[in-house]
Amino acid sequence: MTRILIADDEPRIAAFLAKGLTAAGYTTTQVADGVKALDYATSGEFDLLILDIGMPRMDGLAVLRNLRAMHSTVPVIVLTAADSLEYTVAALEGGADDYMTKPFRFEELLSRVKLRLRGTATAAPTPALVYGDLTLDINLRTAGIGGRVIDLSAREFVMARTFMENAGRVLSREQLLSRVWGYHFEGSSNVVDVYVRYLRHKLGQERIQTVRGVGYRLMRLPGEQESLPADGSSPTEAEVDGSAQEGHGGENADGGTSGTRRNGEPNGQEPAPV
Repeated sequence: MTRILIADDEPRIAAFLAKGLTAAGYTTTQVADGVKALDYATSGEFDLLILDIGMPRMDGLAVLRNLRAMHSTVPVIVLTAADSLEYTVAALEGGADDYMTKPFRFEELLSRVKLRLRGTATAAPTPALVYGDLTLDINLRTAGIGGRVIDLSAREFVMARTFMENAGRVLSREQLLSRVWGYHFEGSSNVVDVYVRYLRHKLGQERIQTVRGVGYRLMRLPGEQESLPADGSSPTEAEVDGSAQEGHGGENADGGTSGTRRNGEPNGQEPAPV
């Protein structure tokens, strides 16, 4: 059944939307702040997002920017009381598929929902990413190694995709935070190192290499067929040097990490996979 995420901090409007969409045959979930909206929307469990702009913790435009930066293609209909041209342009240029202002007619919203869902159904499939024996099917959101299916959480899948699209290149902790979590990096965090350990456990310890004082990179294992990153290019020494200047991530000599509390995930404690 088609699942729609409703992100609106006005309970009356969210309940009205949920009631109408449920009557139309859709399954709905409601969230009331931007952080939860981004987290739920990137889980891979929803077919469409109805997004308000004025929400607490993270506004809708920031949710939208982060969502697209994390490669999410979920259709987004912005539904907001902000009716200025400035907001409309910002939302559409930020990756929104449609824009409606409040007050609105539910019949019109429903028609736009159906239109966006039809566009998703007819969209050309995204080719699978392959690097060595590792394969990621972007459409089915599945991973495999040499034909063996690997179970990844939604966040692990996004991190694996980021590594696959930059295979062989060094990615700093800051780059991974931005691309996987959508955070504007401030200070230190061990959440990247924790999820790298999750991926190593599932994909193989040797597959993700630590570059001390820089970050991480995805490598082929010995004997695996050579393949290129998603853009067809090969990482150069200059790119590696550039990554070293950009980030300072990586593990300490004892395998641990240094950092401060962030989003309720203090150092030394591993968050549950998301």
